[in-house]
Amino acid sequence: MPGTPPLVRSAIAAARSARFPLTTEDPAYVPGEPTASLPGTGRFLAMLAAGCQAGRIAELGTGTGIGTAWMASAMPSDCTLVTAELDPARAAIAAEVLAADPRVQVLTGDAMTMLAPLAPFDLIFSDGGMRDAAGFAELVSMLRPGGHIVLDDVTPMAVLPPDSPLREKDFKRDVFAADERLIWAEAVLPDLENSLLVGTRAG
Repeated sequence: MPGTPPLVRSAIAAARSARFPLTTEDPAYVPGEPTASLPGTGRFLAMLAAGCQAGRIAELGTGTGIGTAWMASAMPSDCTLVTAELDPARAAIAAEVLAADPRVQVLTGDAMTMLAPLAPFDLIFSDGGMRDAAGFAELVSMLRPGGHIVLDDVTPMAVLPPDSPLREKDFKRDVFAADERLIWAEAVLPDLENSLLVGTRAG
């Protein structure tokens, strides 16, 4: 992959060795199970992480560390990153990939429980799914004013089937729109089949 940081390449290789699917088209993919962060997502996260001067980044759902590696590769030297993964085997793989960077901490366990005491954050990447609107509101509360929250695995409206119920009601878009603390937008990735929801805490 041209322009892919070495740490990201290492994380991708580790995912392949562990048969952790990179995409839903991967032969190892099991419907309903998690996949790795897409390259477009990684580059977007890297762009945001690069602006976190003396900041702190949180990630919910490490997987095998691909999204983490994108952010760690771009963030300033005075920035720290903490990521939490529920699955011990995946967390161990990510910890090994990221072991050489003392700015990065990989935690094993429930992300919401483990990250809340470490707030506030300048950037939160929620890659572990959302439980409910209250959980999302708690995440926004963990942001500093001016901090960003990113949520992936959103399908752009333009590629949804005409009869998709998501055209009328989409939980992820709804919680972003309902939180008055956020200024938010949807960013369609270069593959045109996936998008991110991105919010900035205004106050």
